[in-house]
Amino acid sequence: MTVGLLVGGERITQSTGGSHEHIYPATGQSNETVALAGSQEIDRAVTSAWEAHRAWMALTVDRRRDMLIDLADLVHEHLDELARLNVDDYAVPISFAGTALLLERFLRHYAGYVDKPHGASTPVNGSFDVNLIEREPYGVVGVITPWNGALAVTASCVAPALAAGNAVVLKPSELAPLAALRFGELCLEAGLPPGLVNVVPAGAAGGDALVRHAGIRKVHFTGGGATARKVLEAAATNLTPVVAELGGKSANLIFEDADLDAAAVLSAHQGPLMQSGQSCACASRILVHESVYDTFVDKFLSVIGTAQVGDPMDPAVSFGPVISQSAADRILATIDEAVSHRAGELLVGGKRLGGKLARGYYIEPTVFGAVDNASALAQTETFGPVVSIMRFRDDAEAVRIANDTVYGLNAFVQTNDLARAHRVARQLEAGSVWINQFSDMSPQGPYGGYKQSGFGRTGGAEGLHEFLQIKNIRIGMR
Repeated sequence: MTVGLLVGGERITQSTGGSHEHIYPATGQSNETVALAGSQEIDRAVTSAWEAHRAWMALTVDRRRDMLIDLADLVHEHLDELARLNVDDYAVPISFAGTALLLERFLRHYAGYVDKPHGASTPVNGSFDVNLIEREPYGVVGVITPWNGALAVTASCVAPALAAGNAVVLKPSELAPLAALRFGELCLEAGLPPGLVNVVPAGAAGGDALVRHAGIRKVHFTGGGATARKVLEAAATNLTPVVAELGGKSANLIFEDADLDAAAVLSAHQGPLMQSGQSCACASRILVHESVYDTFVDKFLSVIGTAQVGDPMDPAVSFGPVISQSAADRILATIDEAVSHRAGELLVGGKRLGGKLARGYYIEPTVFGAVDNASALAQTETFGPVVSIMRFRDDAEAVRIANDTVYGLNAFVQTNDLARAHRVARQLEAGSVWINQFSDMSPQGPYGGYKQSGFGRTGGAEGLHEFLQIKNIRIGMR
């Protein structure tokens, strides 16, 4: 049976984009056959979205607000189902699959913005004219989500896009389309106009058709830098504006006054364990003050050693497989290259897991110590369960090493010195700095990158404004 696209409220199982055999990473076995959108389906989705946008904007603000709250209520009722689909998508352990809860939280948060003022009125020099500054929706926006965070990105992008008055063509990765498709169904069940949220799993060709479509007025892309360059090139066809949330090589600074037990737990889960390191927020460069380096490493490796590996549907499991065979091959090649080039000392891991897990794409949590920050291991996003540990002497060196990368999405600081926390956070070149805290996305906080980690924001008022364009209206008062 083929899982179909969701366009204008209808399922489409026969598509011009062909199909994709979805593989469950924990077993290496076929899970579903997924229809993929080609240019014809993209065109149909955009047309449907414009019709739905007009219907959406014909509703009063209180009605749109209440419908988004109804959708949030429906998502709440289906949290367990969405979490299980998240596991089916990319074998993230069910213990971490609570990103479905983000969907509910973002919907509730942005529903509250629907009926709030989006504009302003200002005086004009030398005149008594009425000068209005309004924020209006783009109309139809394209949202491209990555396989490793389909629900999280859907939450942070679709919720504000709808609250701003837009319709959405949502393109999840063909590697993880199942939870996003179910969300599209819930939008219909909540009474949103058919086509307001179209869900079109697609590969590179379908994504290119979406970005190049003249009916798409803005694109929000989450993914890697190489693909982002292709997206920007395609968007240039119609000068379509793009928001890009890209990768990272985040530094995690462990100062000598930190709670080392807590820092070890946080570093393990924010590093190689969470989503098997397959996260843009992965803290893959761990910088440790030289006076506590050995003590921290011992505690850190101890936490790594307690990680439960196995069936992602088991609530006790905290560490799962990587997404595919090709990803496993790439990550293992990165490890082998780091060993052969002596980029650091391999402290633990480095191999593919066998036994009853051999058919899945499981790689051991892998830790390198005494890593050279100039090495490829420290500078290239691995997107796998591989982290590097480095020493630093003082605050200035810690900041210098942390900023010595082309990326700037997240940074983490472990310290009990409040003055140091403030000082260092302001010196770090990152869009988000987390002090003694995991990367915990919330609808109240803007999220996005510096440097090659992207531009634009999701979350907060800033995330809403990404889906609104500004119009100035001046009324002469003669």
